[in-house]
Amino acid sequence: MQKRSLNPPARSGDFGGAVVRRRALLGSIVLMLLITCAGLLAYLTRDGRDAANPASTNASSPAAPGPVASATPGGHPKALAGPPSTHDPIAFAKAAAVALWSYDTRSSSQPELVASLHRWLTSEGQYVDADSIDRLAPSPVLWGRMADSGQFATATADEAHFPDRFTKALQADPGAITQAYVYAVTVSGKQSIAWNGSPAGGAEDRSATLAVQCRPDRPCALAGVLPAVAP
Repeated sequence: MQKRSLNPPARSGDFGGAVVRRRALLGSIVLMLLITCAGLLAYLTRDGRDAANPASTNASSPAAPGPVASATPGGHPKALAGPPSTHDPIAFAKAAAVALWSYDTRSSSQPELVASLHRWLTSEGQYVDADSIDRLAPSPVLWGRMADSGQFATATADEAHFPDRFTKALQADPGAITQAYVYAVTVSGKQSIAWNGSPAGGAEDRSATLAVQCRPDRPCALAGVLPAVAP
């Protein structure tokens, strides 16, 4: 079975420096929230109406219907599904994780997969780390080798929560998040990989901490993937 490469393509010059600066900015924002912010905002709403319950932030949240529902191991996963329209960072993070862990070399190309994942990103350039998303996609060369055997992956997101430090920080200073509205959400799930002539093997555990931007006046969007999983 081919392995997915997580190594980023080489970058140089001013572009590479800009990527590093954006990643550092995103990391510092989330780190600030993890350490110095506080409490869950009362206006966090589901579908713009119902206020979120801070006591339930460590519990599983229902996945958004389209992107989170994955195909069976023998079918085509919804690797090119678009982001859900939701104001709930937990539900959005679960849907985004499924999109990040799913791919299908039989029905899409590597550029199409990357372009699809970029549809999940926030349009606010000062807060987005697109490179952290690109690192999760197979390189064009590896994609070609995977396509030779018709390799594809399906995924599920079983649980998502705000990391403990993030929740405690928000509880200490509810107003600190109001500049960027970026939330750290840790998602746990499973990924199954299969290819032509072979059934999917056992599902492997996956987890990631996503930076999700949810401003009150617009649906959530993905800001990036943190380099380490926050418990």
